[in-house]
Amino acid sequence: MTIYYDRFDSPIGPLTIAADDNGVRHILFAENRHDAKGREQWQRDPDAVAEPRRQLLEYLQGKRRRFDLILAPAGTDFQLDVWQMLAQIPFGATWSYKELAERLGKPTATRAVGAANGRNPLPIVLPCHRVIGNNGALTGFGGGLPTKVALLKLEGVPVEEERGPDLFG
Repeated sequence: MTIYYDRFDSPIGPLTIAADDNGVRHILFAENRHDAKGREQWQRDPDAVAEPRRQLLEYLQGKRRRFDLILAPAGTDFQLDVWQMLAQIPFGATWSYKELAERLGKPTATRAVGAANGRNPLPIVLPCHRVIGNNGALTGFGGGLPTKVALLKLEGVPVEEERGPDLFG
């Protein structure tokens, strides 16, 4: 199945959206911790991803709080469960990795939840930026901590940028 994409400028830097007939597969920042496989075979077609691009830009301009998109991330069953739970984190709220694991019914899986969160192929739409360390530390983010800070501030979340990393603490 052909994956179509577009790369475009946004208030947080260049973004790439990729989708196929099943739905949106990837949202990528200019630099990503984990790149999408098979990108060399994607076909550029801005029209094929016009709606997700529009919704993403509306969110980044402060005009949208929820997304209405068909999503098709690929991952393990556990990753899919984590990513689906990310969609439950309300706009303007944060959950810790521990809280996310508890809400999944897997309270001892905090590190696995963190690893799945880090592999989220649809950041922003599945808001992994809303997951923080147990002590309130921002921790890592695939788009970089400045992007995470910008997204949280956009949502009105008070951000303590000087806190050190504490992923699972």
